[in-house]
Amino acid sequence: MKQSSFLLPTLRDVPSDAEVISHQLMLRSGMMKQIASGVYAYLPLAKRVIQNVESIVRDEMNKAGAQELTMPTLHPAELWQESGRWDKMGGELIRLQDRHERNFALGPTHEEVITSIVRDFVQSYKKLPMNLYQIQTKFRDERRPRFGLLRGREFIMKDAYSFHTDADSLDAEYQNMYQAYSNIFTRVGLTFRPVIADSGAMGGKDTHEFMALASVGEDTIAYSDGSDYAANIEMAAVHVSDEKSDESQMELSKVHTADAKSVSQVANHLDVEEKNIIKSLLVQLDDEFVLVLVRGDHELNEVKLKHAFHAKEVRLASEVDVQDVMNASVGQIGPVGTKVKIYADFAIKNMVNSICGANETEHHFVGVNVERDFQVDAYGDIRFIQEGELSPDGNGTIHFAQGIEIGQVFKLGTFYSESMNAQVLDENGKAKPILMGCYGIGVSRVVAAIIEQHHDENGIVWPYDVAPFHIHLLAMNSKNAEQKELADHLYELLKSKGYQVLYDDRPERAGVKFKDADLIGIPIRLSVGKKANEGIVELKIRKEGEMEEVALQEIEEALANKVLELKGQA
Repeated sequence: MKQSSFLLPTLRDVPSDAEVISHQLMLRSGMMKQIASGVYAYLPLAKRVIQNVESIVRDEMNKAGAQELTMPTLHPAELWQESGRWDKMGGELIRLQDRHERNFALGPTHEEVITSIVRDFVQSYKKLPMNLYQIQTKFRDERRPRFGLLRGREFIMKDAYSFHTDADSLDAEYQNMYQAYSNIFTRVGLTFRPVIADSGAMGGKDTHEFMALASVGEDTIAYSDGSDYAANIEMAAVHVSDEKSDESQMELSKVHTADAKSVSQVANHLDVEEKNIIKSLLVQLDDEFVLVLVRGDHELNEVKLKHAFHAKEVRLASEVDVQDVMNASVGQIGPVGTKVKIYADFAIKNMVNSICGANETEHHFVGVNVERDFQVDAYGDIRFIQEGELSPDGNGTIHFAQGIEIGQVFKLGTFYSESMNAQVLDENGKAKPILMGCYGIGVSRVVAAIIEQHHDENGIVWPYDVAPFHIHLLAMNSKNAEQKELADHLYELLKSKGYQVLYDDRPERAGVKFKDADLIGIPIRLSVGKKANEGIVELKIRKEGEMEEVALQEIEEALANKVLELKGQA
């Protein structure tokens, strides 16, 4: 492709509304143009990268035995009403009506559509297992689109859905997709971690997120430095200790704490450590108010709370609710003498001579001991893990890192098949709901994640297998006959050898061409300059920065060796 006729509107200045590196570099390198907030046009350079990523995704999905299809973007409301998600998805679902006032949604995901297809065409267990996938644009009405392709309202996604008659088959396909995803993200050049995650609105139970490590990631990963353990911080388990102080129990007494309400204020007022305080929170689990207890230096994890006590919804009580239920104000409530159910984190078991709210204005209890002074109805792992703690598997210490979610695998079970009546006849002729799995990759987000991990101060540094072109050929002075003749010859030669080549034949200064080449980040650069009359060109690997002179007759061998190095095969 000759650059003089290639749509590549590079920018020198960083756009003011671009906060993260991937967004900045995709705009500056002419990869995309914003059409509306969170909506982008992919220009030719970006399209080539996206196609390369999609090719790798298709290759691994096909190797794993999945079948590609294409489903509609426009979804009738009836399907989403069957699953119960028409209302549950809330404002993220982009809804519209046709001329007959029938309700539709632009698909953010395709569980409902694929379930309707399989229930109509698969009636026997003999057809299963089956895995169907597509690569398609998705739509979600993000409240605050930001960070370019990392959080937009329109994005490209690979979504796959598997169907099974038994749990063993689903487990096997889950591992099959887990491995396929590991292969995909390795091939596109990402440093990533699969982490235990929450299924959220998708339904189902078991799930892993694949996280590309990056400082701009919106998710926090808790990982062990001594094992493969890694989890989204919302799902990271806590190593439970049975160690309990052997100090003698104090007598329960009430003390005046003035206007101290927060844990830190109470700790300062009584000159104690925050870990000696019981933090009491009134929480509404579905339709019931319960008192939830965590240690003062710990934070309640609402996701883990919901899972631990099988709730559908979790909501912290308002100040009005606290006053009505506990007859006390926020910050001064506690478990002693309360009539509501008490759920506590495991760490509460080991606390001795603690401090808690007295359910009375400006007062707290000291010398509080569980079982003697109050009873806990149920314990659970309901707090956030902290850096420096022992890994849940007992191997190593927990550290935190930021990550960009690039893929997720789910075991959906019968969440959709039961609500949408998708059944097959088993070997005994009995109808049973189909077990389902779901597997998604954010293709456009992967492109942004690659840039977040592969760039320097001058621009993008593309991994070879996803780069928009393999070679950037520069004619330093396109008006010089010898340089133009050699560059033209190289362009045709390299294309004939199967290389994808961007040929900068523009009548621009050498400095402009070099800056654009670094910004665009094509892995190999060949510059035809003053030694063209000697048949010598300059070869530079983008990520290394050093240049070497290569004679024309040696260029094919030199390039072959460099490609092997870039692909990690040398």
